Amino acid sequence: MISAGYGMECVRVFKTMRKSFVDESVRRLGFERLTQSQIHKFEWEALESKIRDWLAAAPVAFRALFTGERLLCDRVFAGSDSIRESCFADVTRDAAARFLAFPELVARLKRSPEKLFRILDLHNAVAELWPDIESMFRFESTAAIRKQAVNSLLRLTEVARSSLAEFEAAIQRDASRSLITVGDVHPLTRYVMNYLVFLANYQQTLADIFADLAFEPPSPLPESFFDAAEAASGSISVRIAWLVLVLICKLDVKAELYREVALSYLFLANNIQFIVRKVKESKLRLLLGDLWVARHEAKARHHAASCERLAWSKVAATVPADTSAELDAREA
Repeated sequence: MISAGYGMECVRVFKTMRKSFVDESVRRLGFERLTQSQIHKFEWEALESKIRDWLAAAPVAFRALFTGERLLCDRVFAGSDSIRESCFADVTRDAAARFLAFPELVARLKRSPEKLFRILDLHNAVAELWPDIESMFRFESTAAIRKQAVNSLLRLTEVARSSLAEFEAAIQRDASRSLITVGDVHPLTRYVMNYLVFLANYQQTLADIFADLAFEPPSPLPESFFDAAEAASGSISVRIAWLVLVLICKLDVKAELYREVALSYLFLANNIQFIVRKVKESKLRLLLGDLWVARHEAKARHHAASCERLAWSKVAATVPADTSAELDAREA
C-alpha cells in the first residue's frame, strides 16, 4: 500500500487495527481502567483483588504484548524510523499509561500500615519492569510513559516510608492496660512480630525504598540490641531492630501494670521468648543476626530466673524461721 501511494491510509489502518487488538488483549488480561473516584469507592479487600489482577497482568503486558507490538512495528515499517516510532506510540501509549497510572492511584488512598504490603508489591513490580519500560518507550513520543512509571515509583516510595513510620507510631500509641493472664504473650507482641515476619520477605524492596534515606533513631541502639558491625547504619536491618526495640520498650511499660513483680518478670520472659522464636523461624534471623538472637535469648532466661527467684522467695517467707525451736517448745 505504501509503494502504491497509500502510505497514510496504510498507517492509519495499521494503528486502528493494532490499537484495537492491544485494548482487547489488555481486557483479556483482566485489567480494567479505573479512575481515582472509582478506586476510592472500593473496600480495601475488593481493591486488593484488583491489585492482584494488575500484578498478574502487568508483566505480561509489558514483556509480551507491548514487546510484540514493538517488534511488529519494526518489521512492518522497517524502511521508516519515524513511522515505526509513531505507530508503536499510538498503538500502545494509552494502554501503557493506564497500566502505570494504577499504582499511583492506589498510592493516593488513605495510608495505613495494613496496606503497606500491597504498596511494596506494586513498587517491586514497577521497579522490575522499569528496564523494559525505559528501553521500549525510549523515544520522545513515549516520554510520558517513562514519566508515569517514575511518578508511580516515587509515590509508592513515599507511601511505603510513611506507612512504616505510622506502624512505629501505632506501637508507641498502644495504651491498652488490660493484664494478660499469668503473664502470657500480649496481643501487641503477636501483632507486631507477625507483621515484621511478613515484612522481612520484602527485604530487597525495602532496601531500595530506603536506600537514600539514612536511619537515625531518636536514641542510640543499645549494644545488646544490635551489633553495629553486622550491618551498615542505613540498612533495613537497623530499621527492623529499632521496631523490635520499640515493642520491647512498650512491653516494659506494660509489665509494670502487674502488682506482683514476679508476674512482671514472667510476662517479659514469655514475650521476649515469643519474639526470639518468631525471629528464629523467619527471615528476620538473616536481618538481625545470630548475635541478636543469642543476646535476647539470654535476656529471656534472665527474666525467667528472676521470676523463679522471687516466687521461691515468697514461698520461703511463709515457712517459719526456726522450726526446730518450735518443736523443742512443744516437747517441753
